[in-house]
Amino acid sequence: MMPYRKLPPEYAQGTDIPLSRKSTQKVLGVVNLYRHRPLATNVLIVTFIAVALLLTVTAFWLLAKVTKEMESESKYPDNVFNVLDQSMTPDHMIPPKCTSIPEKQRFDCYPESNVVVTQELCENRNCCFMKVPSSSSSKSGVPWCFYPPDFPSYSMDALNITEEGYIGKLSRKQKSYYPKDIETLQLNAIFETDTRLHIKITDFSSARYEVPVEVPHPTKRASAPTYQIAFTEKPFSVTVMRKSSGTVLINTAVAPLFFADQFLQISTTLPSQFVYGLGEHRAGFAHSLNWNTLTFWARDVPPTESTNLYGVHPFYLVMEEDGKSHGVFLLNSNPMDVVLQPAPALTWRTIGGIFDLYVFLGPDPNSVIQQYLEVIGFPAMPPFWGLGFHLCRWGYGSSNATWEVVSSMRKYEIPQDVQWNDIEYMHESRDFSLDPEKFNTLPELVQDLHKHGQRYVMILDPGISSSQPSGSYWPFDEGLKRSVFINTTDDKLLIGKVWPGLTAFPDFSDPETHHWWHENLEQFYSKIAFDGAWIDMNEPSSFLDGSLDGCPVNELENPPYLPGVLGGSLRSKTICASAKQRASLHYNLHSLYGLMEAQATFTALKKILKKRPFVISRSTYPSQGRYSGHWLGDNRSQWKEMYWSVSGTLNFNMFGIPLVGADICGFSESTTEELCLRWMQLGAFYPFSRNHNSIQEKAQDPAAFSSETREAMKKVLLTRYALLPYLYTLFHHAHQKGYTVARPLFFEFPQDSTTYLIDRQFLWGRSLLVTPVLEQGATSVVGYFPKGIWYSYYTGSSFISSGGPVQLAAPLDHINLHVREGSIIPTQKPGTTTWVSSGNNMRIIATLSSDATAYGDLFWDDGDSIDTYETGEYSYLVFNVSQKTFTSSVLHLNVEATYITIDTLTVFGVQEEPTKTAVNGNEVPFSYSESKVLTVENLQLNLSKEFVMRWQ
Repeated sequence: MMPYRKLPPEYAQGTDIPLSRKSTQKVLGVVNLYRHRPLATNVLIVTFIAVALLLTVTAFWLLAKVTKEMESESKYPDNVFNVLDQSMTPDHMIPPKCTSIPEKQRFDCYPESNVVVTQELCENRNCCFMKVPSSSSSKSGVPWCFYPPDFPSYSMDALNITEEGYIGKLSRKQKSYYPKDIETLQLNAIFETDTRLHIKITDFSSARYEVPVEVPHPTKRASAPTYQIAFTEKPFSVTVMRKSSGTVLINTAVAPLFFADQFLQISTTLPSQFVYGLGEHRAGFAHSLNWNTLTFWARDVPPTESTNLYGVHPFYLVMEEDGKSHGVFLLNSNPMDVVLQPAPALTWRTIGGIFDLYVFLGPDPNSVIQQYLEVIGFPAMPPFWGLGFHLCRWGYGSSNATWEVVSSMRKYEIPQDVQWNDIEYMHESRDFSLDPEKFNTLPELVQDLHKHGQRYVMILDPGISSSQPSGSYWPFDEGLKRSVFINTTDDKLLIGKVWPGLTAFPDFSDPETHHWWHENLEQFYSKIAFDGAWIDMNEPSSFLDGSLDGCPVNELENPPYLPGVLGGSLRSKTICASAKQRASLHYNLHSLYGLMEAQATFTALKKILKKRPFVISRSTYPSQGRYSGHWLGDNRSQWKEMYWSVSGTLNFNMFGIPLVGADICGFSESTTEELCLRWMQLGAFYPFSRNHNSIQEKAQDPAAFSSETREAMKKVLLTRYALLPYLYTLFHHAHQKGYTVARPLFFEFPQDSTTYLIDRQFLWGRSLLVTPVLEQGATSVVGYFPKGIWYSYYTGSSFISSGGPVQLAAPLDHINLHVREGSIIPTQKPGTTTWVSSGNNMRIIATLSSDATAYGDLFWDDGDSIDTYETGEYSYLVFNVSQKTFTSSVLHLNVEATYITIDTLTVFGVQEEPTKTAVNGNEVPFSYSESKVLTVENLQLNLSKEFVMRWQ
């Protein structure tokens, strides 16, 4: 370990950043911790303290006297006594250090949810106690017990410069009220890039659990960081500031730092109220800061407000008041609460691991996400067919009934690429098995799908049946032989209960389990030639709490502090937190279970299929986009659920999992025809588009409805399929650059603060604005249009917005789509499958900006080969319009582009009717509409050849 040394004066950087907690030292970029005061200075300080104490005692005596006199009067109105109740309790005067703290800036000293906090309990923790009237809903959640400014915390004993940044030593002189304080900590501040700061706080002397996710490890300090970091010596705090604006992004001086073995807490101010991310939770896109506690611990539960859900993503993005943006990621997988309060401020509170914080400086929201994904990994490129329409339900009953639905979709020529089956295809709900009676024709069905250019995906649950006779079920027998299952604390097989009955749980943190999983999938593939995998129940979920034999009584099962997990215990509907896995305890790895199963499944499919894997997972964790997509879980057939799905889709794009969507029309409860139609319209613009519903509910596939509804559903799916070249290109940019696919409006218009709260519309990329109907009975919808020219995708008609709401007609068969000015969108004549569509002619649409320019691009390959970009097996084209000239430039070429013909070029916003149009120097016929749309058709241009179209 590098020795600590006194720093020369030139490294000391003063700052004037205001702090909320009292500090005994000047805030310094680097602190000289070995200064000594002259004797005269010490004498003055002692004198000052003595005088201050005398004044304080006098003030208390006077206040007590006045209070006694007031209590003896009987003529004071009731509201006076209410005020007194807030400032004092019987026989107790509240110190000024407590009354001086505004309610919004109180940080909870007694966060335990199962305790009625009394004055005695609070003061035993040396905290301030002030009751808050419960009459006002705005005050709901204001802590009664909160930290005083002088609450003991850590001090910084030393700080040293390293090649990457700073390294510091922190110590706690007074124990906290949680057991097993880590008294000495190590601080690392690593200037990883100019826009990424890494702050790590851990035990100084002993190794602690750290999340086993691959992250970059720079070896030298960033040369021109856009941030400034400062430290306070006593009590220790850290401040991160944006250099360009002086905006304080992080300031931990507002509350004490805790670092006990099972209680870690750090708080920070926030520069604005606009906070996003922190998933997976059911909420609007922008989080409420009204004393909002978000709990993180993967849990099987239908999406519900105010509870922890399937995945864990401790990342947030903030829009600052000047339109800039930053993000913060805590790489920690232990049970956690994040508290948002109206100061505005945020508290990270976890019960294990370390503080492993990344700060991303943006400065725009798109850049923040790119910088975040540079740490956790860019998402995988999906196969082209994965962007088609998927259909599933639990309750087909048989392979023949499944086949009938596929046949109905073909009969009505409704686009469908993928047919799925839920657990009913299995024999007794066991993985890697087939019901020999009800699904005996499944192999033939899959062959038929492939014959028609369609694909098949089946479900897998991680729980492996354990109760059948020995030797009768290879997955369990072989897994037991190879010790791939999770064990109890006494090294016995942990048994839970899922759909097949009693089950064992594979330990996906063990490489041997990955090999076993691959072999199981390979054997099953020899029977059913599946094309992708749907991994469910991987929180992991169990119908028992803990295990068949319960869980031991220890600090892992009963931690000193329990975050607000659903069910009131860590083992609720999952396995014991104390269970043993190869990489660590389940207490640490629980929320990584879905990620590790996705890694194993992705790797296995890559080997088996020799093609791009397609995996959809329910439970997720940061970096999972590298291996799988996600669906938003077991939602309900309700209008509000459709609304929530927009925020869910936008969140997971921020989390680096752009292949995401909700169960269209809802999973549980029976849908209505209107709801399902509106949801199909919205769902056609989920990046991952799947209609799925539950057993015993009425059918909701498009073919099940009236002819009018069926045709409207078909219409919107054909629109999706026409836009697949554009969507596919967006996924390429997500894969290569970390861009989002579906994104909120403020990502493109960060200077327009009205967009910060919009979560009923969204964009595909930078260009296509989707405005769905989300309310029952509506025949119009109000959409917000940021400043600029907007074009109807369908007609090319345009309007100029100064930034405001617009009421749009929305009959039942219509979803509003608008294209942003300055865009070029490649489209293709749609077919009923992506296999058919991908060979059809293309139409390239340009939408002119106010200066008559436009830009767009196209990524094209064979659609399912592995690593086509990395191996150069792709084509990439750039389109431009400028000075009445439409051009294509082929920047990279492979054979796939030679099979595609560009049939039509369309330009929206041509202000004057041309007199002449020429393509590659040859005059061609054209049309010009009243909507100022120029169209040239029947061009027969090969996509692999550059073209120039001019008009005058």
